[in-house]
Amino acid sequence: MLQRPRRNRRSEVIRSMVSETSVSLDSLIFPLFVVDGKGIAEPIKSMPGISRLSGDLILKEIESCVKLGIRSFVLFPAVEDSLKDKVASYAMDKNNFYLRCIREIKSRFPEVCLMSDVAMDPYSSDGHDGYVEDGQIINDKTLPILAEMSVLQAEAGIDIVGPSDMMDGRVESIRDALDDAGFYNTSIMSYTAKYASAYYGPFRDALDSAPKFGDKKTYQMNPANKREALIEARLDESEGADFLMVKPALCYLDVIHLLKENSELPIAAYNVSGEYAMLKAAGEKGWINYEKAMPEMLLSITRAGADVILTYFAKEFAQLRIEKKA
Repeated sequence: MLQRPRRNRRSEVIRSMVSETSVSLDSLIFPLFVVDGKGIAEPIKSMPGISRLSGDLILKEIESCVKLGIRSFVLFPAVEDSLKDKVASYAMDKNNFYLRCIREIKSRFPEVCLMSDVAMDPYSSDGHDGYVEDGQIINDKTLPILAEMSVLQAEAGIDIVGPSDMMDGRVESIRDALDDAGFYNTSIMSYTAKYASAYYGPFRDALDSAPKFGDKKTYQMNPANKREALIEARLDESEGADFLMVKPALCYLDVIHLLKENSELPIAAYNVSGEYAMLKAAGEKGWINYEKAMPEMLLSITRAGADVILTYFAKEFAQLRIEKKA
């Protein structure tokens, strides 16, 4: 036998030498849930190890993450129901706790990269990502709301705005608004192929943002469709997106790979709450080796073609690396 592939698997050193894929801390974005107040840490039952944190504790969490080598974060606001209305007006309050938290983080940690969430659902009394009228999500009435939201977030210090709403034309609307306001260098990471997935449940627990009626299938993508993602990608590229995202990640590795093969833009993937929760639950039950399965999951997403991964595993992954080196 002239060729024996096992020779390149013979030792850890050789396996590392010929490894085709690796997960870098620089590619990970750690999601954080922020609430109004001080000294608040509310564990999320369906996401073990993850909590809703007030701004002061968010600062401490970011400080500990930076020491581990994590430098990028995405912030999600958990807004009280009393502040929600049909037009998401609290999102446009320049003194809302979300914008205050952004300003505080950038003042304390100017070197970190902060990504925002741009959608109506955290602020909407209807729980939908777009403006609701007569039981319908109205695409074009949503766009100016998202654009204004994005400009305020950029003013507060956000480096990357993340439109997660899946309205048609929102990237162009946001890009025009940012440029008109002078925020030429604020990036857009578009949720390009965001599927109507069953894996979002724990996230909606975290934000209390489930739809008050119906579902999100009229604007989020059909899980059965892959080629449609190419249409969304071409539109987002033409409208000025800087990153294209696939969400969720694990059940859509083929879509990540498809976009990687058909776009020159960086491809992001959101390793979502349900993917996190089921791995955590299986690990706690002793059904799998969590410390081995978690890095393998991130590796698979990277191998599929993701340049950037939004993941709740980011901090544990960094800690695990340090432990292994020690």
